[in-house]
Amino acid sequence: MTTHHQNRPRVGHIQFLNCLPLYWGLARTGTLLDLELAKDTPERLGERLVADELDMGPVSLMDFLGHTDDLVALSDIAVGCDGPVMSCVIVSQVPLEELDGARVALGSTSRTSVRLARLLLAERHGVSPDYYTCPPDLGLMMREAEAAVLIGDAALRASLHDAPRLGLEVHDLGRMWHEWTGLPFVFALWCVRRDYLERHPETVREVHRAFLASRDLSLAEVGKVAEQAARWEDFDAEVLERYFTTLDFRLGERQLAGMAEFARRMNLGGNHRVELLDAPEPR
Repeated sequence: MTTHHQNRPRVGHIQFLNCLPLYWGLARTGTLLDLELAKDTPERLGERLVADELDMGPVSLMDFLGHTDDLVALSDIAVGCDGPVMSCVIVSQVPLEELDGARVALGSTSRTSVRLARLLLAERHGVSPDYYTCPPDLGLMMREAEAAVLIGDAALRASLHDAPRLGLEVHDLGRMWHEWTGLPFVFALWCVRRDYLERHPETVREVHRAFLASRDLSLAEVGKVAEQAARWEDFDAEVLERYFTTLDFRLGERQLAGMAEFARRMNLGGNHRVELLDAPEPR
């Protein structure tokens, strides 16, 4: 990539472990130096991209569906699952069918995960809980609520460590969606602002190519990625390798079908046809 320092593309970075395989290879190849990375929650990154504070980056599915006029999705790169996801969960003190009218804490920083949880509880389990938002602290949530929705590292920690210790049920949102529809679920896509793409098509192609190469390198060396991440995380390398290989980082026909089904079931209306920027040929 030949962009000058002052013209580096402003690229969002979700500060969760689920995005590590998409960024790990950038450091290996040196491409990281060509990007102005901005770390934040999925919700804030989407807001910043729409507000033209970023040029490219991950956007939650709900944010993308609301701004298809302004954003173009990069093909073959996303964060999702085709079955369990491990890090988007409902943790509950009682069976889900008993949550009608019960307090349910939303500790999520992703509009998509919250909407998916509410959809599944309403349509699959026929319950209408009393929702409220709070910090993603499972112990605090369980003092005031019968169940909690968690995503990202907090969900991984809760489902693997805290919930078993506290005797709580863990319900994987990815597994629940797959059992209901038979389809994958996409939590976040990588997008570029349409106006930035028009001004800098070659830069966008280079960044797109770099992320695809980073993902492929990370998955080829996933044991090494997990081993390095385990040095500073609460999870051992074996758990992290299982997590990274459980996630689905593709965006193809099945993933697009899952997105369309989610939009349909949410009654979002409108034509949410996804415009994909074709993947560049690898160098």
